[in-house]
Amino acid sequence: MNTLGNRSHCLLQSLEALDQWLAKIRTAPTVAICSKTDSRDTAPLVGVSLAVAPGDACYIPLGQQPSQTGERPLKIPMAEALERLRDSVLENRSVLKVGHNIKFDMHVFHKAGFHALGRPIVVAPIDDTMVLSYVLECSCPSHSLEELAKKHLGVMLPSHKAICGSGKRQIPFNRVPLDKACAYAAEEAALAHSLHLLFRKRLLTEDMVKVHETMERPLVPILGEMERAGILVDAKALQRLSVDFSLRMESLETDIYRLAGQRFNVSSPRQLGKILFEHLSLPGKKKVTKKNSMYVTDATVLDILAAQGHPLPALVRNWRQLAKLRNTYIEAILVRRNRQTGRVHTSFMQTATATGRLSSIDPNLQNIPVRTAEGRRIRHAFIAPPGHVLLSADYSQIELRLLAHVADVRALKEAFSHQADVHTFTASMIFDIPVKDVHPLLRHQAKTINFGIIYGISPFGLATQLRLSQEKAKTFIKAYFERYPEIHSYMERIKKQARQQGFVTTLLGRKCLAFGLNDRNAHSRGVAERAAMNAPIQGGAADIIKHAMVRLPGALAAASLKARMLLQVHDELVFEVPVAEVGPTVTLIRSVMEGAVPLSVPLVVDIGTGCSWATLH
Repeated sequence: MNTLGNRSHCLLQSLEALDQWLAKIRTAPTVAICSKTDSRDTAPLVGVSLAVAPGDACYIPLGQQPSQTGERPLKIPMAEALERLRDSVLENRSVLKVGHNIKFDMHVFHKAGFHALGRPIVVAPIDDTMVLSYVLECSCPSHSLEELAKKHLGVMLPSHKAICGSGKRQIPFNRVPLDKACAYAAEEAALAHSLHLLFRKRLLTEDMVKVHETMERPLVPILGEMERAGILVDAKALQRLSVDFSLRMESLETDIYRLAGQRFNVSSPRQLGKILFEHLSLPGKKKVTKKNSMYVTDATVLDILAAQGHPLPALVRNWRQLAKLRNTYIEAILVRRNRQTGRVHTSFMQTATATGRLSSIDPNLQNIPVRTAEGRRIRHAFIAPPGHVLLSADYSQIELRLLAHVADVRALKEAFSHQADVHTFTASMIFDIPVKDVHPLLRHQAKTINFGIIYGISPFGLATQLRLSQEKAKTFIKAYFERYPEIHSYMERIKKQARQQGFVTTLLGRKCLAFGLNDRNAHSRGVAERAAMNAPIQGGAADIIKHAMVRLPGALAAASLKARMLLQVHDELVFEVPVAEVGPTVTLIRSVMEGAVPLSVPLVVDIGTGCSWATLH
């Protein structure tokens, strides 16, 4: 295993040295770049590393401070260095910039250019080795540079903690000794260059060029623009909501202590388990691990106990819901809100799921519950600025439509083509009654089955959701497959493909790796089969909305419309639109999204506008 000590890279400490190095780039069509800051956030720029070949890299210390007596003072002024880098590399469209998580570097240069040069630096064209790794192996547990260098290149790159320390001894990167900073930062760029060469070859041999070039690569700068735009938040409304939730939690605690006959830490699963199953003698079971054993008190257990008529579990469940909303969403949003702009800038994770879906962190805006009144109250705090409205464009039943297309389900395709209510239609099919006789309960049951089938729901799972016997659930599933035999054939075909190839493929060519399909344990094998059956559908839906996201900014600009795409939440896109442009913007967004990918059933987009996120539908 190679280490940093085996290669030496250039430390540039003058404009003359920088100019000499930049001359190399004029003959190198690809340059790997890496920006260094004092934190994982887009803090002020400390240095830049460049690589034109795996063994030819340099480090430019721009904000590095002498860490010890005798170190040579730095002579490269930030503005002059950035101006040279901008013209020769960063904004030079004849040079491909390669980075690992390059969206982060793009944010750093955007901010540094604004402060040092009076205008942001826009890095283009780009490629990202983290995204390349994800396209090739989306189920890989980690796409970090350290893991990929070790796995593919046999190089052991020290962690950031090893370079900067941890805890009380941690130092900012600008205080790392120059020789150590150079070795680490330049090697990051060199490794990105090596990985890029390797992954680019694999794109061709593994037939993944289309997925990368039409979806994932062009999506990187678009996500960056969405993150920089952020979304306006009413901080006072969130603060009032936080106080309200806190008071309601205190009231619930009072009732919980009264029913328990004593005070305890409601947030502690161990203490709650003892109260429920020892003190109150409710039926329960323990989860045994190597270190200890404790009672299971998850949401499923509390729901079952509450359904049996026990009041304390129901109160604890309600308390947990409020606590999660307050701590995970309200407080996190308030902490991350930019006080100058009043906006929240989430980070979209492009390489975090096994099916191609995007996720959101710092704060997570994708998982705010919308089916509860409390969750919708949080969405009320996301607002449009004066003169604008928020616009939501949401694909209607996209996974069911995609299933009808890929499985060639004749009955479902006819229902969608005639704009029928597909859940009412399904209820009519499986319960063998006329459409006009389908009452709300039967439609709800059919809806649960429709969406459950996509996720490979088991009779036990369906019985739990609908509160039926497993025998009744089995009857419903059997009737479903009898009415839609193409779905059953499709699922059997997908399981066979997954076993033979080790992966399944979405409509647009994304490969989702499949594991555990030959596991001896029936439960584990069933979980793996359900994941394999769902991946092409969930992944296919993710691909479709990514195609739309890639096309929308250009289409809006070509139409001279000022709408900005702010958020992506699974099948929904949220925009900020000038009031005067709502009509043409709605028309354009619907056209682009509904025409993103041709299917044998119509793609339908529901669009709503309003002053807050909660009022859009």
